[in-house]
Amino acid sequence: MATMATATEKATEKRVHQPESKPERKPQRAKPEDKFKIFSGTANVPLADEVCDFLELARGQAMIKRFMDGEVYVQILENVRGADVFIIQPTCHPVDKHLMELLLMMDALKRASARRITAVIPYYGYARQDRKDRPRAPISSKLVADLLTTAGANRALIVDLHAPQIQGFFNIPVDHLFASPVLVGHFRELNLPDLTVVSPDAGGVERARFFAKKMDAPLAIVDKRRTDMNVAEVMHVIGDVAGRTCLLIDDLIDTAGTLVKTAHALTENGARKIYACASHAVLSGPAVENLHNSEIEEVVVTNTIPLSEAARNEPKIKVLTIAGLIGRAIQSIHEETSVSKLFN
Repeated sequence: MATMATATEKATEKRVHQPESKPERKPQRAKPEDKFKIFSGTANVPLADEVCDFLELARGQAMIKRFMDGEVYVQILENVRGADVFIIQPTCHPVDKHLMELLLMMDALKRASARRITAVIPYYGYARQDRKDRPRAPISSKLVADLLTTAGANRALIVDLHAPQIQGFFNIPVDHLFASPVLVGHFRELNLPDLTVVSPDAGGVERARFFAKKMDAPLAIVDKRRTDMNVAEVMHVIGDVAGRTCLLIDDLIDTAGTLVKTAHALTENGARKIYACASHAVLSGPAVENLHNSEIEEVVVTNTIPLSEAARNEPKIKVLTIAGLIGRAIQSIHEETSVSKLFN
């Protein structure tokens, strides 16, 4: 009997001390930063890294390669399911290559179940083709807007469109940022005497008027005629520029032909010193040489487009960063707060 009792006690003791099975672990909720991601194409990686540093985020990992025939291959290298994703990619030179990268990245993210995809386009290519101004011509900026939407963009964030009405070409929300606050801050520090703000054409009057108001300066307009693509003839200056320091305002500088001719016209009308600024430094063809040989003292641009080596080495060209402006806009979009406060 004693032997049986001992065996029973041992069996009971074994059952009591047997470790219980571990409860099934509940899946951990994703951290907020895991649902907020920023990716970049190859167009302007330094700007994307600056924006990520501003927001204290690591840039999302993506692989972008090319087949031997030039086709783009894209793969997103991390989980984006349910994430709020931003892709920073200006469609600058080579425009078609960078545009295709952007489209394929958005398609990859859409197929990977990203919750929302925002195309952050510091420079919107094809914006100069915003209307049918000649027979049998395309409206390219509308086509690009349709391509972005079809590829998967839920919204777009664009800096200084060539024509603000291009926002209407999109069937998704568009946040239109202006680089003017960054540029105005620079010229306020210079404290230029007897300043007159000059628009190089009638289309840029609104932009120049904003500058003139912020700088508390008078406004002048240059009347020009465009005879061909990248070719313009200056007609005459509207406004008093004699003995004044003139600040030329434009949205982009391509070959710099218009800017140089405008500066020459201002000099002939008695301008004492001439400065220029623009949001987008396209600087194609002989642009850097044209600026170097012009009467312009300094050309201030932003880093929406990476500069060529020749442009970086040109002492007249000064670059300001808009990473903070874009970063604050991205943060506002992600947090669903107002972006309009950045326009002031």
